[in-house]
Parts: sequence; C-alpha cells; structure tokens
Amino acid sequence: MIPIKPAESTESAALPFVTKTVADYLKPGILQLTTLPPLSLYIHFPWCVKKCPYCDFNSHEINANRSFPEEAYLDALRNDLEQALPMIWGRKIYTVFIGGGTPSLLSAAGLDRLLSDVRTLLPLDSAAEITMEANPGTFEAEKFKSYRASGVNRLSIGIQSFNSQHLHALGRIHDGKEARAAVEIAHAYFDNFNLDLMYALPSQTLEQAREDVQTAIKMAPPHLSLYHLTMEANTVFAKYPPILPDDDTSAEMQDMLQELTAAAAYAHYEVSAYAQAGRQARHNLNYWNFGDYLGIGAGAHSKISFPHRILRQARYKQPKTYLEQALRNNFVQQEAEIARDELGFEFMLNALRLSDGFPATLFAERTGLTLNAIEKNLQQAEKKGLLYCDHQIIKPTELGKRFLNDLQGMFLGGE
Repeated sequence: MIPIKPAESTESAALPFVTKTVADYLKPGILQLTTLPPLSLYIHFPWCVKKCPYCDFNSHEINANRSFPEEAYLDALRNDLEQALPMIWGRKIYTVFIGGGTPSLLSAAGLDRLLSDVRTLLPLDSAAEITMEANPGTFEAEKFKSYRASGVNRLSIGIQSFNSQHLHALGRIHDGKEARAAVEIAHAYFDNFNLDLMYALPSQTLEQAREDVQTAIKMAPPHLSLYHLTMEANTVFAKYPPILPDDDTSAEMQDMLQELTAAAAYAHYEVSAYAQAGRQARHNLNYWNFGDYLGIGAGAHSKISFPHRILRQARYKQPKTYLEQALRNNFVQQEAEIARDELGFEFMLNALRLSDGFPATLFAERTGLTLNAIEKNLQQAEKKGLLYCDHQIIKPTELGKRFLNDLQGMFLGGE
C-alpha cells in the first residue's frame, strides 16, 4: 500500500521518460536534508485469480488455467531492481513488502528466487520485516511452509469476512471455511501475521460485523487491519453500487470494533490498524512517518530522498507494457520532484494517520523544512480542536481523528 501516488495518465499517452544519472539527483536543489530516512522495498505482483468488484488496486485476472508469465516477471523484477540500485546505493533495507494482486499465486520456487535476488542485490537489515500478501483461496500448507523457509516472516491475509454470504457479495474466491483454514495455516508457520477485515459490507448488520471481529480476535492474530468498504472510482461497485449500511449503522460498527479491539488489548495505532504489543506493521509505519521506499514491479511507486530533493517515481502499470519495457531496461513511466510547497501537506497526510502523532522534530528531519512552513496551518487546526501540539509531539485529537480528512486538508497549500 503506497500512500501518495503521482497523477496517472494512460500509458499510451505518457511522455517518454528521460533517464537521469545519480549525479543529477545529487545536484544542489530546493532542500537541505541532514539525514536520509529509513528505506523500504515494495514489490508489486499484479495478477489475481479474480478481480474483486470493490478493488481499485493494480490487479489483473489471470487466465482460467491460473497461469501467468512467472519466469519472465521474475526476470523483469531483478532487472528493475538492478537498474534502480544507483539511486539507493549503500542504503540498508529495513522492510520488504510483496503486495498485489495476489502474490501467493507465486510458486514456492518463484518466491525463493525473488527473495534470493533481493538478498543478492541489496543489503537487508538482519532483522528485516518481510511481508507477503496472501488470499485464502490460494493457501496450500506446503507452499506456505516453503515461503517461510525462503525468508517471508510476516503474512498479510485478505480475509475480508468470515461470512460466506458476504464473501460472495464481495466477489471473493474463498468462503468462510477457507478463511478459517488460512488462519490455521498462518498460525502453523508464522508467528507474525495480519488479518484484513472489511465492515459496512452489502446488507451487513451490526451483529454480523460483530461476529466477524469477534471471530478474528479469537484467532489471536498479532495484527488486525479493519477497513470500511468504500466505493472507489473505476470499480464495478462504483458503476453498480450495492446496498450498504447507512451512516448511523456504519458509525455503530466503528464504535463496536473500537470497543472489541481495545478490550482484547489491540492498540489502535493508525487509522485502520490494530496491533498487539510490539506487533505494529513496521513497513506501513515507515510510510506514515514519511520514510523512503523503492517500488519495483508493474505500477509500483517510489519515494526516494536525496540531500537536496525528494523524488517520486511510478513504474509502467499494465503487466504487458511493463514486461515489454523491461526488455529495453526501461521501467519508470513517470518521475517528479516533490515541490517545496507540497511537502508539508504530503508529510501531514501520512503522519496524521498515526494515533499517537509524531515527534515535532520529525517534520524537519523528513522534509528539510522547519515547522514555520506550516505554523499557520498548525495554529488553525489547534484552534479548531483537531490537533494537539507542543514542543515535543504533534498529534490529532479525538475530534481530529473523527474528521481526519478535514484535518489533513487544512495543510493543502503549504507555505
């Protein structure tokens, strides 16, 4: 999950990307960063068995035989990473996230090759968190045992619901029984994993939402992600909207899951994230703290800091186009520096998602700007009761958490 994306254009209409050297990125620029943030690696796998009607991620259905060009894609990923190395030379990788799509469609040998390539080319931290997204319809015990042996030490499982009726309405390929079996397999081979659940589903009642959350908590996952179903543009649900719970029922569901997770000692540390003590998602925390990430694979996005600028890149989105461009050693479709007057908003858009906020010193460390750049915005947000600020910490109030979009929007316009 990448928090900020550059504006997208159709690939056929995109301007040719002009290759730059590292020397170009190191030239004097608009910023003065004294230190570079931690660096993560994101690897995108773009295929799914079936495209869900609510999904707006870069995912594409495989054919009826569940085949896709695994070897060609792994070749392209290695080449993509090799081409990007000069931008991050010497920097250690602290977390890896393999997302999609459905990465658990990869064969055991394919995943092993992918992580071997990563270790060969990059200096991984000895305690690196390596997460892989997986969907219950693709769980096979022996394959997941092999994933663990290859180095994946954390799973993120797309359960969405334990109710077969709701899973069918969401277009998922698994049922409630398979969802429970997936969690059992995760427990058998992984001591760290996340369960994704959604609420406010088509025709879902408050009690049904409660049953889902209670079932998840009984399974004792170290981490829970609880998402309100939203109607995203360019999805089947946007074109043919299902009947969803009304706003009052959705609010009751939100209150209910807050109560249940708190009672079970899951800390609500980010808008949609709940974790047992010490089990926060380190990869996602790096995003929210405006850390750096290199994204490889079809449609992947990157944010890379240099002493005098912060750069965003986007890879070619369509798998076919990405593979064609890989033969030309050309992976980046779009690239742009983050403008100075956009940095305050981009930082706050991420950091304000954290329930406990962020150290006041982090803003300057990650943006190269002083807090004076957003002081008026801070004062206005504090005056409205949406933000708490002192010389050590900046964090959203309870009111600010409730109206987070409004709070984030107050930082548009920068200096």
